[in-house]
Amino acid sequence: MKTIGMIGGLGPESTVDYYQRIIQACRVPGSLAAPEMVIYSVNIEEVLDLVARREWTHLIYLLVQKVRALQKAGADVAIITANTPHVVFDEVKAKTTLPMISIVTATCDKAKELGVKKVALLGTRFTMQENFFAPPFNAAGISVAVPSEAEQEYIHEKLMTEIELGVFKEETRKGLIDIIDRMVREEKAEAVILGCTELPLIVKDGDYDTTFLNTTAIHVESVVRYCREGRK
Repeated sequence: MKTIGMIGGLGPESTVDYYQRIIQACRVPGSLAAPEMVIYSVNIEEVLDLVARREWTHLIYLLVQKVRALQKAGADVAIITANTPHVVFDEVKAKTTLPMISIVTATCDKAKELGVKKVALLGTRFTMQENFFAPPFNAAGISVAVPSEAEQEYIHEKLMTEIELGVFKEETRKGLIDIIDRMVREEKAEAVILGCTELPLIVKDGDYDTTFLNTTAIHVESVVRYCREGRK
């Protein structure tokens, strides 16, 4: 099986989730065998600061250097374990030779497979406001709705001050479910993209009667399939 390279630390909690999910997805009953992985854990604050200031050239350079480091360390394929940095995914991929798998493309493919026509997108403020999720979804005939401005601020604040730090409060979970409930009822969303890889750590299947597109799980499924079959 191919060696998986991960740009992690965005944040640390979801990087652990990625690692555990990949191990579980590859585990064979009765065997201790596990895939080889290389993790480059970056400084989340540095990345988010570049995104906040829209310093795309610097962000591209930073991520390209990390992908090249993964390649030098023996990785056969690379993933970025967060949604927000995918705002420059295409540019990073174009400047590297290591195969890369996009979380956005993988999630769009899953939505197409489910046959949904409208999705709600929750994530960091940057993911909800920057236009990198909508184009591939729109091209597939799927519309993307985002929360109201006040809801976006609530989600972003909770991500930055609690969830990214591994703090999971019941009141925050309920607040997120309230936003999801409104978007399902008023926006007619048929599925909800958990578009921050920390969100599935607090909002889980069964918390609300809708289809959750867990971007972490979908991304892991895509990279494991590629490593086994050579297809994304």
